[in-house]
This record gives sequence, C-alpha cells and structure tokens, in this order.
Amino acid sequence: MKKLYYSISEVSRITDLEQYVLRYWETEFEQLKPAKNSSGNRIYTNKDIKLILLIKKLLKEEKYTIEGAKKILKNFNVNGEEVKENAEMNVVEVTKPKQGELSLFNDAPAQTDVNGSVETVDNKIVEDLKEIRKFLEELYNQLEEN
Repeated sequence: MKKLYYSISEVSRITDLEQYVLRYWETEFEQLKPAKNSSGNRIYTNKDIKLILLIKKLLKEEKYTIEGAKKILKNFNVNGEEVKENAEMNVVEVTKPKQGELSLFNDAPAQTDVNGSVETVDNKIVEDLKEIRKFLEELYNQLEEN
C-alpha cells in the first residue's frame, strides 16, 4: 500500500540520494517544493518522488547540467502534457520539434530516414547549421545588392 506522505529519510532511501542532495535540489528546481508538517519536517508526496526520480535521471543518467534539466522541467507537467514520464519503463519523453523547426533548438531524437539508416542528432545539427549559413549568405548578398 502506498503512503500519502514520506519523510526525507524515506525519500532518500527510495531514490538512493543523500538528504542534502534533496534539500539542495529544492533550492534549484522550483517544481520541487515538498510541504512541511506541523513540526516543520518535509513531507513528500508520490508526485514529489516521481519528480525527484526524473531530475535524477536527467542529471545522472542523461548527463544534463542543472540548467539544462531546469529547461526541460520548465515544461514538466505532472499530468504529462509536454514532458511525460513512464514510470514502469523509466522513460522520459520530450515533445518533438514542430514541423519546420530547426532541430538545433530542440532536443530532437535520432530519426530514421527513408533508407532505414539512422540520422543522429549531430548530423541533423550539421544540416541545420548549413541551412542557417545558406540563409545568412543569401541575406548578405541581398544587402550587398542594395
């Protein structure tokens, strides 16, 4: 049976993180704000624990910086509208770029092309940079003509 509230020591054991790390993350991530009981002790909900596990995954497994993780969590919605967490599979899914957006400004996953080969994010960024260069060259040429 799941509990409604957990102490910081219980959350520390569940998440395999030191208590000081949990307290520090509270100062860094605005979404992580556990309530306090009448004695002033932190009380974490299941939602808080899910968020902590997501932060841990972003920082430790996916090697995001704190600032990078903040950007991803900026769109974090516990109901899973933009950033979804699948707890059973331990997967974090970030929304994909909209049609026509440059992948340079998105966390675009690797994509498979029509030949079945995988196009890595690095290749996509190189293509985007070439497109930007071409655009800037055309813009420069137009300015030169005027």
